[in-house]
Amino acid sequence: NDVSIPLAQVAGSDKGVNLLTVHGSKGLEFEYVFFTGCISKVWEKKKARSGGFSFPDTMFDSKPVSNDEEELRRLFYVALTRAQKHLFITYSNCGNDGKGYEPSQFIAEIRDSHVIDVEQVKLDKSVTMEFEAIQFMDTASPEIEKIEADFIQRFLDKFVMNVTALSNYLRCPLQFYYNNLIRIPSPKNENTEFGSAVHYAIQRLFEKMQQDPANKFSSKEDMLRDFEWYMHRHRESFTREAFKRRMEYGVEVLANYYDKYLPEWNKVVAVERNIRNVVWNGVPLKGKLDKLEFINKEVNVVDYKTGDFEKAKKKFNPPNDKDPNGGDYWRQAVFYKILVDNYEQKEWKVISTEFDFVEPDNKKVYHKRKVVISPEDITTVTQQITDTWNKIQNREFYIGCGKEDCHYCKFVKENNLHVALHEVEEDVLEEE
Repeated sequence: NDVSIPLAQVAGSDKGVNLLTVHGSKGLEFEYVFFTGCISKVWEKKKARSGGFSFPDTMFDSKPVSNDEEELRRLFYVALTRAQKHLFITYSNCGNDGKGYEPSQFIAEIRDSHVIDVEQVKLDKSVTMEFEAIQFMDTASPEIEKIEADFIQRFLDKFVMNVTALSNYLRCPLQFYYNNLIRIPSPKNENTEFGSAVHYAIQRLFEKMQQDPANKFSSKEDMLRDFEWYMHRHRESFTREAFKRRMEYGVEVLANYYDKYLPEWNKVVAVERNIRNVVWNGVPLKGKLDKLEFINKEVNVVDYKTGDFEKAKKKFNPPNDKDPNGGDYWRQAVFYKILVDNYEQKEWKVISTEFDFVEPDNKKVYHKRKVVISPEDITTVTQQITDTWNKIQNREFYIGCGKEDCHYCKFVKENNLHVALHEVEEDVLEEE
């Protein structure tokens, strides 16, 4: 009768250790409980979000117990009562930076009512050295084995700088090495294919307008058919549920996008323009631009983006103390100006780069973000291009960035592909 029976397989071990927060441990009991981090910094002195203002201490004769403190005390009690037989409460005298800590006041309250043994734990030197080695492993920059010189030279001879390669190298040399130099294959994913489908539909809309004798845009339904065609053509990148969800969402998003911008679209455009054979400051450059809008010979470069506009805002930031290289979208805007302005086959001049977000925000509002480039921006990105090009030619791409959230450094470490580990530069540590 084709009746499916769900099969639940549960794997576990009584030798395992559960790592839980106090909140997550509610309702559970364990034979052994190790209650860690019982210092005042983590508990009663932890900085809470401000919900308003507090009264001065002199306003009342006696200071009542705050509700927050009582809630913390109850939470502390929850942690203590998870143990069936053995409870260990631990706290540190100082942190890794040598700054002293004091135990939570709740430990003092327990000791006022109960006689409990306090033991100072002294670890064997070999244990601390092993711990330090692990810490170093997590923050160190991994170095991979160098490929045969003649083999890698073939890649370098053909390499031309584009903005993706530039940003990848600035983010992590290993990311550039794997993605842009030897170009390891990567699987297609749902987000990428959905973005490509949206790009394709808009691209075909403008191409058909250029082919029309009256330069008239085709109908909204025609644009949506192009989107649906592309989605069906690449449906292997989606699960059945994801395909249906993305299809419905894409049709809605593009329909509203068409209605909003149809009256104001510039019809004097170049679409999906490949620009090559540009040399800037001795570095060969190339790029593929989504759309160029013209007012005579002045150009507004348009780049379509899918994804969350709010999450993308920081990518527009120019260089600052936190991110000395600047955001990826800011760099992309400046790179495109350098590329187009120095395209000798045309006398175009970029006046701005506009990022057009095809997906609306949570309030169903569509956003466009225009970046006007200053001479200082061009100087900064020119320096980034030149320095990165020289490092690539000097084959300085075998050592990663060492950042904790770097996928490529983590991949190399976890799969033991590194031949050495290097100390992260001091300024990077301070920045993190």
